[in-house]
Amino acid sequence: MSSIEKIIDKMRNQPRGISYSEAAKVLIYYGYELKRKRGSHRIYGDPHGNVFVLKEEDPLKISYIKEMLDRLIED
Repeated sequence: MSSIEKIIDKMRNQPRGISYSEAAKVLIYYGYELKRKRGSHRIYGDPHGNVFVLKEEDPLKISYIKEMLDRLIED
């Protein structure tokens, strides 16, 4: 099992314990790249124009994790 798969499993089973760096790794794996920073917020975009905003904090709020699961993984 790859490290990305392990992070995704953790996101499903323990969504309150995900760090910013783990979420960023998943976004990069799915083709997003860091477009810009504004304060503590990091804006990631993909080539199709989809945008995802993460706040750089540990642990991340569960709403960020749920949105990632809905938009990226559960499609």
